[in-house]
Amino acid sequence: MATRNNNRNRRGGKGKQQKGFHRKIKPKAISRVRNDISNWKMALQKADNVDDPKRQLLIEIYEDIMLDGTLSSQVQQRFERTIGASFQLVNKSGKVDENATQLFQEHPFYLDLVEAILNAPLYGYSLVEFEYIDDALCMKDIDRRHISPTYGRFYPDLMSNTFIPYRETKEFGKWLIEFNESEGRNYGVLNKCVPHVLFKKFAQACWSELCEIYGIPPRVLKTNTQDPEQLDRAEAMMRDMGSAAYFIIDEEEEFSFANGATTSGDVYKNLIQLCNNEISMVISTAIVGQDTQYGNRSKEESSNKLIEYIVKADKRRVVQEMNKKVLPALEAIGFIPGGLTFQFEKEENLKSLWEMTVQAMSHMDVDPNWIKEKFGIQVTGTKKQTALSGLDPFFD
Repeated sequence: MATRNNNRNRRGGKGKQQKGFHRKIKPKAISRVRNDISNWKMALQKADNVDDPKRQLLIEIYEDIMLDGTLSSQVQQRFERTIGASFQLVNKSGKVDENATQLFQEHPFYLDLVEAILNAPLYGYSLVEFEYIDDALCMKDIDRRHISPTYGRFYPDLMSNTFIPYRETKEFGKWLIEFNESEGRNYGVLNKCVPHVLFKKFAQACWSELCEIYGIPPRVLKTNTQDPEQLDRAEAMMRDMGSAAYFIIDEEEEFSFANGATTSGDVYKNLIQLCNNEISMVISTAIVGQDTQYGNRSKEESSNKLIEYIVKADKRRVVQEMNKKVLPALEAIGFIPGGLTFQFEKEENLKSLWEMTVQAMSHMDVDPNWIKEKFGIQVTGTKKQTALSGLDPFFD
């Protein structure tokens, strides 16, 4: 019966959808130039444009900084706690709909949906689209570079000013769903991380140059630069000696290094550490597992408690978006029955529950089947109490 219902849900609504928005996008090469603060300011100016705000450059900077190890790890460890949480779909009578819950759990787009909802506060918005492919409902992420959420515009071609007001289309709210829609200048949480990641890359580049200078100092060769033959021979000799920096000067010229501040790279190390800490504070509101010099167990435990509050807020956001937008859309498509509510299963503190169970055992009977189901302990019966008479039971 469940299989038949699943097939019916997958076929429901097929043929009603128009050509998907993601199919209208004209691909464009992504710029991989090195970004700096000036690029970020220019991207913000284009996004702040009153008449035609576009976020293409800003989104490209976001995707670039997400390659940073600290930033990506902070986002991942926060999201996985919500993505991996168990959930269920409940009908109007308060009972769990097993068929719909199983359909959601087994369908590939559930993880994509949760990720799109969680990414919306980071990037400022998310736009997804449902589409039937080979009798199976699929979800596609619309490239954020082609979306201007300020006025609800979709640009199929980034080289053209032609747009589609997607919030006014009949697909919006049914086949097309927007998360964290913003009509103002909400540029997302990642906008706060941009300067820290850019300065971190700058410090790493400078530190690597310092390592090269300390590891292989530059070499100097004096020769007659007016003689082409001698100059060519000098250049060949310097190239054959290694890959370190070198320069050739005339035998009558002088060259010397200025006496700069001697450093072992601590200035760059401190800047990188500062940037890592700021990134952690923005994403997780705490510094977790990074400060090994001054770290301690109590500090890590308190930081994890702060992250738990953030994860609870993420779950509330997912529940709200699912019940307000996703489930009504899937119901209109015919993928799931109506009247369902999405909710996460409550997590229990098994350690605290076991302590209370042990205390209750001394005063009342506890169901062995419940203990096996809750804690996985196989209970075969009550333990016999041995006599404390001090005599060998053989003589009793």
